[in-house]
Amino acid sequence: MIKKPKKTNSKKSKIHTGVLVLENKRIFKGIGLGYQGEATGEVCFNTSLTGYQEIISDPSYAGQIINFTFPHIGNVGTNSEDHESDKIWTKGVIFNSEITSPSNYRSFQNLDAWLKKNQIVGITGLDTRSLTNFIRDKGAPKGTIAYSNSGKFNVNKLTTNTIKWSGLKNLDLAEKVSTKKSYIWKGLKTWKKNIGYQKNNKTSFHVIAIDYGIKKNILRYFSDFNCKVTVVSCKTSAREILSMKPNGIFLSNGPGDPAATGKYAIPTIKEIIKHDLPIFGICLGHQILALALGAKTQKMKLGHRGANHPVKNLIHDKVEITSQNHGFEIIRKSLPKNIEITHQSLFDNCIEGIQLKNKPVFSVQYHPESNPGPQDSVYLFQEFINNMKKNAKKKRS
Repeated sequence: MIKKPKKTNSKKSKIHTGVLVLENKRIFKGIGLGYQGEATGEVCFNTSLTGYQEIISDPSYAGQIINFTFPHIGNVGTNSEDHESDKIWTKGVIFNSEITSPSNYRSFQNLDAWLKKNQIVGITGLDTRSLTNFIRDKGAPKGTIAYSNSGKFNVNKLTTNTIKWSGLKNLDLAEKVSTKKSYIWKGLKTWKKNIGYQKNNKTSFHVIAIDYGIKKNILRYFSDFNCKVTVVSCKTSAREILSMKPNGIFLSNGPGDPAATGKYAIPTIKEIIKHDLPIFGICLGHQILALALGAKTQKMKLGHRGANHPVKNLIHDKVEITSQNHGFEIIRKSLPKNIEITHQSLFDNCIEGIQLKNKPVFSVQYHPESNPGPQDSVYLFQEFINNMKKNAKKKRS
C-alpha cells in the first residue's frame, strides 16, 4: 500500500523570517538564519568563492552587511582556527542558497550555529544577483537586516533606523575595533596542510604593528619572516612607539573612513616618518599613510571587495591577482610630488600602491596576506624585511 504524502502547511513554508530594508525603502525578503535580531550598516557585496569565515571575521567589515555573490556559502562549515579577529564586527550576512551540511575535514561547526554564537544576523533565499546589480548601479546603500521566527517586522521602524544611521563617511571605526592594550603576537606562522599553525621561535626584527583593525593572518606572515611583533592601539603616541626601539612600523588594515582617524593617526605617522624607520601599510593603513604624507581620500561608489581583483605593479610591469576590501580610495590629483604610484587597479585605475621617493616607506591598498594569487603579493613582506635589513646596516655603519 502506497502511503499518501503528508500535507504541509503551505502558509508556514511561505513565511519570510528574514528581511533587508534599504534606505530607499526597497525591501528584500528571505529566510532568516544565524542570530535573531536586527542590525543596521552599509550593504556591500563580496565576489570571493572561498574564505567566508575569514571575510566575516575581518574587522575591516565593521559597520557593514555583506552580500555574498557566490551562492554556496557555508558548505565547508567553520573552525576555531581561521578567525581573523577575536571579536566579529560584521553587522550581517546575505546568502543566495540555504546552508548545507558542511563537508570539510577541518569543520567543527555549522555556519548557522557559528553566526548565532557570534550574534550575526543573516538572510538566505533572496535574489543576491538583483541586490548586487542594485549596488553596482546605485552605490553601496545603508540598510537594516532583521531576522525573526515569527516573520513579523515593523518595516517602518526598520526604514527609520536605516535612514537615521550616519553611514560610513566620517565614521571612525578604527578606534572601536583596535586593541585597548599592547600585546606581543604569540608567534604563530601561517597554516600549512598536515602541520597546522606552528610557532615561530626566531626573531630577527622587531615590528610595531599599529592596530586599526588588524587581521591575524598578517601577524602570521610576519612570523613566517621571523619577526617579533608588538601590536599597539591606534591611539599609541609616536613617542611611546619609538621608545620600544622597533626595526620597522606596520600600519594595519581596518574599517571606516580614513580621514576620521586624522586627529590621532596622522600626527603619529608624521613623527615616525621623521625618524627614517621603514614603514609598510595595508588597506586602511595605506590610506592613512597617504593622508599623513599630504594626500586626500574619498569614498568610492562601490568599493572593492573580493579575491579576484587584478592589479598592475607599475615598477616591475607585472599583474597580481589580489584580495581586496575597501570602500575609500586615495585621490590621485592630491598626491604630493614626493610620492610615487607603484600599483594600479586594472578594474577602474584607482591607486593600489604608493611609496615615498626618498625614504623606505610604502603601502598597498590590497591584502597580500590573503593569498588569492595565491602567492602573487607575498613579496611585499620581503620588501619590508629588506628595508629593515638595509636600515639596520645603515645604523651600524
